[in-house]
Amino acid sequence: MTQKKVHLIPYTIQSIEDSKNETPEGIQLVQAPAIWEKSNEGEGIVIAVIDTGIESDHPDLKERIIGGRNFTSDYNGDQDNYEDNNGHGTHVSGTIAASLDGEGVVGVAPKAKLLSLKALTGEGSGEYDWIIDAINYAVEWRGPNNERARVICMSLGGPNDVDEMHEAIQHAVNQDVSVVVAAGNEGDGDEETPEYAYPAAYTEVICVGAVDMELQLAPFSNTNKEVDLVAPGVDVLSTYIDNKFAKLSGTSMAAPHVAGALALLINLSEKEFDRSLVEPEIYAQLIRRTLPLDYQKSAEGNGFLLLNLVDQLDRISAPSVERTD
Repeated sequence: MTQKKVHLIPYTIQSIEDSKNETPEGIQLVQAPAIWEKSNEGEGIVIAVIDTGIESDHPDLKERIIGGRNFTSDYNGDQDNYEDNNGHGTHVSGTIAASLDGEGVVGVAPKAKLLSLKALTGEGSGEYDWIIDAINYAVEWRGPNNERARVICMSLGGPNDVDEMHEAIQHAVNQDVSVVVAAGNEGDGDEETPEYAYPAAYTEVICVGAVDMELQLAPFSNTNKEVDLVAPGVDVLSTYIDNKFAKLSGTSMAAPHVAGALALLINLSEKEFDRSLVEPEIYAQLIRRTLPLDYQKSAEGNGFLLLNLVDQLDRISAPSVERTD
């Protein structure tokens, strides 16, 4: 096993604030509220967040946490202490599933549950073994009512293609766990030049690039043939440590929009089909809800996440019927 490290996808802190009471713009842009009722707000779906941990007593998150584990050397390696000592993991978690309680902020899937797997230290780095162990743990984990993780979210990466990490991800997908990964922030603003980070560059993952709130491609967003779709990743408002809220920018902020979206789509689609769906079917339901933005496929993949797109298209294409009475 290589001793090289994996790191947080670099991100920018735009602002930190004490209080909020709003639905973040990114949550609105991906049209999450439009399908909350039909998807039961993601209730019953568990999303494993492999990151820097989570602030377990944050008012918007404490009801969402179903479990967690520390794989790092932080807290003297105490496996039961997965508190976030960085801020990144708490921000990602809030975008996925912050509670809809009339205070603070709300996530894409406000009734989904979070399994917080701390595999990065407070400095934002981790060993590949920690990431691999966290992925395998997420797949094998079972909750108190036999719940299992349906989605893994990773806003981390490195330059190294590590076979053991790839194998762990392949195993997760084969067990019908969707793996969502931030594309990376090494972009140079040129769609023609590819930038690769791992695990985002693996075909099996759902690789998420970033756009701003005007749907313009973020110049830092990696472009390559493995990008699947884009989501909001600039000035994204979410939960932060010390019971605060922050606006951060990076593909790290785009990936959790998609992870939360999958929780909604699993509920919605499995209700419609009246059966469990396998991972490729869930992926197909996600991609049905993307809108091309006229960038190259290497930049935007299939396009921008729009959760209500199918219903909107159905209304447009529905034939008009004239009454004869």
